[in-house]
Amino acid sequence: MNNTEQSITKKHVNTQYLSAERVAEIVNKRGLSACIAGVASYINQDFLRWNSFDKCARVASHSDVGVIELMPIADDKSYAFKYVNGHPTNYRFNLPTVMAFGVLADVETGVPELISELTLTTAIRTAAMSAVAARALARQECKKMALIGNGAQSEFQALAFHHLLGIEIFHLYDVDPAATDKLQANLTQMGLKFQRFASIKEAVKGVDIITTVTADKTNATIITPDMIEPGMHINGVGGDCPGKTELHADVLRMGSVFCEFEPQSRIEGDMQQMPADFPVTELWTVLSGKQVGRSDEAQVTIFDSVGFALEDYSALRFMRDVALELGMSEKISLIPSLPNPKNLFGFIADNSHSTAMVLPPLSRIAPAFVS
Repeated sequence: MNNTEQSITKKHVNTQYLSAERVAEIVNKRGLSACIAGVASYINQDFLRWNSFDKCARVASHSDVGVIELMPIADDKSYAFKYVNGHPTNYRFNLPTVMAFGVLADVETGVPELISELTLTTAIRTAAMSAVAARALARQECKKMALIGNGAQSEFQALAFHHLLGIEIFHLYDVDPAATDKLQANLTQMGLKFQRFASIKEAVKGVDIITTVTADKTNATIITPDMIEPGMHINGVGGDCPGKTELHADVLRMGSVFCEFEPQSRIEGDMQQMPADFPVTELWTVLSGKQVGRSDEAQVTIFDSVGFALEDYSALRFMRDVALELGMSEKISLIPSLPNPKNLFGFIADNSHSTAMVLPPLSRIAPAFVS
């Protein structure tokens, strides 16, 4: 093996690793608002390369209490996937509703180049995606946004819309007052202005943008037609799996509906309530200038967001690049380094730490193979 081949082998068998603690360190060092803006920039870049990706809807395993999903995507250089769950009652076990990790792999060799937590990063990328869509669809000079659902995602949404769209005041509502207490304390610490309300109808009155980020896995009608005013932009984030909605069907009929990946969104988004021929527009066509987003100031626009694998690909790339830039990258030995790639068995002997590798007698093994 020559020096170049040795270098390639060494590079490939060392997988970059980002733990939850390391990602938190990166975010604190770079700044959360800067990370949201950075992920938003990566998402925008990748959506402009939409046709370069091999895309599919996520693979989901549903239960009565939640869902576990795999979200894959690839271009000609990198393959990425995210493992993610959604269990709204996890608070009973002191666990997050959403937990995730992801992998970025080299298409040429299949080697996993990065394995990373994606629980924190998903919160960042979801807020970043909301901001990317709102910049393309909402009115100019938006100042007020209602945050309906004040759980784990709400602070990230507030930061994204404050720093990337200039929202000055947030109207807060949650069925759980403790959730709003938590959000209120965090917004105060961040220096953001807010008002809390006793009902959704009061909270959405007079705002430019409505963001819904509720967690219950039900066909809910959180936003109804009587709440909608001309020119509003609706950022529907919480309706993200079959049987889980937030918007009344007639709200979708009041304006233009935009989504990420139509085949997935029709199954998982609020548009699951609509017939198969209900008109929707994929957001990438607006970002690339192929389709018009908002046509006038009075138009109602709806972003039916469910979360798509391309956003996770973008977020993984961003976190990888920032970790390397800040010198905060760790390495793990995930793939065995083999002098002879055809001798995987030999790796066990080579790592026996001078202890003899003793196999049990065949008489103790054979019964397991006898029918």
